[in-house]
Amino acid sequence: MNAPAQEQEAAELAQSAHARSESELIEAAKRVAAIAAKHADAVDREARFPAEAVTAMREERLFSAMVPAIHGGDGLSLTGVARLCEAIAQGCASSAMIYAMHQSQVVCIVDHGVSVPWQREFLARLVNEQLLLASATSEENIGGNMRTSACAVDLVDNAFRIEKLAPTISYGTYADCILVTARRHPDAPPSDQVLIVAPRDKLTLEPRGTWDTLGMRGTCSEGHRLVASGVAEQILPAPFSKIADESMLPVSHTLWSSVWCGVASDAANRAHQFFRNQARGKPGALPPSAARLAQVLTLIKMMQARLRDSLAAVEAASAARKTSQSDDDTPLTASIGINADLNMLKLAISQSAVHVVQETLMICGMAGYKNDTPFSVGRHLRDLHSAPLMISNDRIELNTANLLLAQRAATGTL
Repeated sequence: MNAPAQEQEAAELAQSAHARSESELIEAAKRVAAIAAKHADAVDREARFPAEAVTAMREERLFSAMVPAIHGGDGLSLTGVARLCEAIAQGCASSAMIYAMHQSQVVCIVDHGVSVPWQREFLARLVNEQLLLASATSEENIGGNMRTSACAVDLVDNAFRIEKLAPTISYGTYADCILVTARRHPDAPPSDQVLIVAPRDKLTLEPRGTWDTLGMRGTCSEGHRLVASGVAEQILPAPFSKIADESMLPVSHTLWSSVWCGVASDAANRAHQFFRNQARGKPGALPPSAARLAQVLTLIKMMQARLRDSLAAVEAASAARKTSQSDDDTPLTASIGINADLNMLKLAISQSAVHVVQETLMICGMAGYKNDTPFSVGRHLRDLHSAPLMISNDRIELNTANLLLAQRAATGTL
């Protein structure tokens, strides 16, 4: 081994030595959740950014948890990050969703940008400065169909400019960087897209609309006119279709589901405590909500098991891509199967989480309906009503049906 290679290996080992374990990161996430919980009601009431929770994430250095150790992060697995999301969600759904969305953008750069010097330098900045990443994939006149763009990259002499009218950019005002989709060039069709990494110092945001919503009020997902400029290396080299299929959507669907599981779990914990208080008040007789509580806890266990199964499938597919000789080595049927599974995961968890919290409301009764009791689940229910709308369940069902047409069997064998 030559001297430069030895130096690089030594540097990588040194970076890996500083990576924290999953248990350490989970404890950090629990500390963040405790801070998030203190401010969750105010964040919801005022529809304001959860600054305290995000500051705590930054101080705990959680924004780089998923960055590989060789790039200075903790190298936490997707399953590990899902546990962080679930833990934070038990304190504040908006805070956890912001964290999940951030990680879905981090993975795009990690999986598809590290061959580019600018992207590697940006990852180092992300780790050192604990930058918060956001995403701009929606667009006026296109809506939530992230697979098409109206705006296009204007690239001249290695410099680009992009202008996008986005109906929503979650926490865009507070992000340190926004990953933006656009057509590859002005003559490209709507589906020929790229993903651009646009740091805040090279973009401007002009607010368009407000964010006065039923739930998830702390995500501050107002619309904006976005204008960004920079150098060509900020454009990830892979087509966005590949980035979305391999990284953004798998991570988004699994981490969003983790957040929804966390919100439902917190509501179930409140219902459980209410049930115990009732039982202590009348020794020897179970409260009438006993069967309902058992059903709630059973459903949460099923949700968590379903999520673990999808996380394992995504991690296995990612590992297979890294060891294969070319992208063509992954069978089309396997890719279709994973995408269909992720769609069904999103449908199942987004619907089940709402049902769980509705049942906890029945268990807690007026104590759960009121906003000023330890058993209140109104915020949980309102937050979770956003779940079927984040990439509309109707659209996902149609897409899943199309994917299932390509499969010989609808279900696998045990």
